[in-house]
Amino acid sequence: MAADQSPNPFPPSDPLANLTSPGATEGAAPKSDWSSRLDGLRQEEADLKRHIADLQTTYGRLSEDQVEKVQRQLSRLIEQGTADLEQRKRTLQLEVEKLERRQDRIQVEMRSTFAGASQDLALRVQGFKDYLVGSLQELAAAAEQLNLSPTAGPQSSFESSEQPRRLGAPEVSPSPLGFATNTFEDQTDRIRSLLDQYRMRPDYYGPLWQLRRTFEPIHGERISNWFFSQGGRGTVKSMGSRLQNVLVAAAAISILRTLYGDRLHTLVLSNSPERLGEWRRGLQDCLGIARTDFGSGQGVMLFNAPEPLAQRAERLTAMGDLPLIVVDEAEVVISLALLQFPLWLAFAPDPLNPLDYAA
Repeated sequence: MAADQSPNPFPPSDPLANLTSPGATEGAAPKSDWSSRLDGLRQEEADLKRHIADLQTTYGRLSEDQVEKVQRQLSRLIEQGTADLEQRKRTLQLEVEKLERRQDRIQVEMRSTFAGASQDLALRVQGFKDYLVGSLQELAAAAEQLNLSPTAGPQSSFESSEQPRRLGAPEVSPSPLGFATNTFEDQTDRIRSLLDQYRMRPDYYGPLWQLRRTFEPIHGERISNWFFSQGGRGTVKSMGSRLQNVLVAAAAISILRTLYGDRLHTLVLSNSPERLGEWRRGLQDCLGIARTDFGSGQGVMLFNAPEPLAQRAERLTAMGDLPLIVVDEAEVVISLALLQFPLWLAFAPDPLNPLDYAA
């Protein structure tokens, strides 16, 4: 029992101390770690705020630069647009001034043209008056030269009527159309006057069936030769162009239409619809006529074969009308049936400048 009461050389440690001591050490370590972490977070927060402030500053600076750039571009566009508008305004003002000057010039030309047309009309009237006076004087001179004795007239008439009977020739009634060569000789002045009018005083807005195109001296030479040398029956050397040939034929039609009026019917012969179409358009342009003037029984008839043309010409002659047969250059062979009529005009190809017949 004494042994049991003896002091223990190894006194037991305080269990509470043992429990609290490690806990105090472990608690101090987390506290220091959380503090460092809080400090790090505060530093990151400060860095983020600073970075955000820098971004805001950069964004503001970029926005201001963009705004200034846009404003400069807008200013440049506005200035350029204003300059373009000013240039267009000046250009329009110049155009308006040109149009105003042109209007004044046209008005002056209209007044002068009206005066010129009046003067030309007066000259035409005076020329026609001179022509009538000259014709009456020639008629009076011819009447004075006639032998009007009572015996000479019947005797000459008797002799002229008996001479065919003595020769055994049948009596031929005078042609009602009167297209002998001397008829054209009697109308030389009238025909030449019309040719001069077409050449020197073209009337582009004249009446229908009057030539409305410029007429050159070479055209007048061809038509004069056809009227006075060939008596209205013969060939004319081609002008080298179908449109030019149409112009020559239109001049002949215009003159004959002036002399014989509606009795004249023009019959055009060509061997293809395309060429007949060119003749139709050319005659419309040269004579001012319309499509209604073409067709059976009209002023102009188009044929692509000689047989129906000859039949139509015979019917017109039987009715007392006058057929004028116009043969295109492309017709290499002329039917003999066409040569019986008093008026025909054929265009002979020019060996040096032939037309393209395939066209």
